[in-house]
Amino acid sequence: MPNTAAKPIYFDSACAEAFATRIMDMVDQGAAAVMISVGHRLGLFTTLAEQAPATSAEIAARAGLAERYVREWLAAMVSAEIVRYEPGNRTYWLPAEHAAALTPGGAMGNLAVYGQHVALLGEVQERLLSLFREGGGTSYADYPCFHQIMAEDSGQSVISQLFEHVLPLVPGIDRRLAAGIDVLDAGCGRGAALIAMAERYPASRFTGYDLGADAIEFAQGIAAERGLGNIRFELRDLTGFADRACFDFITTFDAVHDQKDPADFIRSLHGALRPGGVYLMQDIGGSAHLEKNSDFPMATMLYAVSCAHCTPISIGQGGAGLGTMWGWETAERMLQDAGFRDIAMHRLPHDPMNVWFVSEKTS
Repeated sequence: MPNTAAKPIYFDSACAEAFATRIMDMVDQGAAAVMISVGHRLGLFTTLAEQAPATSAEIAARAGLAERYVREWLAAMVSAEIVRYEPGNRTYWLPAEHAAALTPGGAMGNLAVYGQHVALLGEVQERLLSLFREGGGTSYADYPCFHQIMAEDSGQSVISQLFEHVLPLVPGIDRRLAAGIDVLDAGCGRGAALIAMAERYPASRFTGYDLGADAIEFAQGIAAERGLGNIRFELRDLTGFADRACFDFITTFDAVHDQKDPADFIRSLHGALRPGGVYLMQDIGGSAHLEKNSDFPMATMLYAVSCAHCTPISIGQGGAGLGTMWGWETAERMLQDAGFRDIAMHRLPHDPMNVWFVSEKTS
């Protein structure tokens, strides 16, 4: 039925001009995000942070890169007001306050990691266009370097904080792990969290399952390299996961919303726990209600990643495509429906983007 609503007579040209300027700024910032990804992948921010003001030739030589490309990248970073430039002697430098947010171990966290998501969106655009037109979904193989990006992200939000902030959310878990229990990381990716725990708690037994063959191969290689005999990784589709009462502690790190059937997945994890076992779940901490996410950190990027990755990954498995921003309310309800009780929800100061649930199986 045609839209018969009357169009406004007055056109606010100032509003239109301001909006056009905003769109131009968005496109400009998107380009900067891709260049941030390039700088991160090539180690250029670290190179800049470790030296005094230098010419493009000096920076390129230290980084082992081609000077002409480095110079053009530097121009983009200067235009984005990320790198400083002195035209008199043509030198560039990265202020310490900027390095704190763009280098590994930076005081503000390495936000350059997230620039890679913007670059990845561009890489998969053609595939995404076909999904809009034809429907269907994707597989992890459709996303170059996805597990590498997620491993870097996890390294900041999980691994670096695992023993100081994350595991202490579970009362008594340090003592239990030290004594020796059975642990599963479902959707383990490259297995960094599980490997860190296996090294720290040699009396416990650790299992990691993931659908990504490249991630499991990587995890197996690291575990073998470090001589860890108390850990195993297995390529496994967790749809219909049916292990029964064989684990004391189960973790999932940013893995539930990508599943074919998240509710069934959580029920399966409940069944896989022994009585008294604990489930620790990390996932995106936004709301299930769009209108409540206007101030959520990087909400636009998260919805975009959901559109291009998390939703089609679920649909590609035959799922409904719950999406990245499925919401903490949905997660809490699914935990309750699965039979978990005494569900505690936490947010950590170092990690404003995620929510952490601790749930116990009482019977």
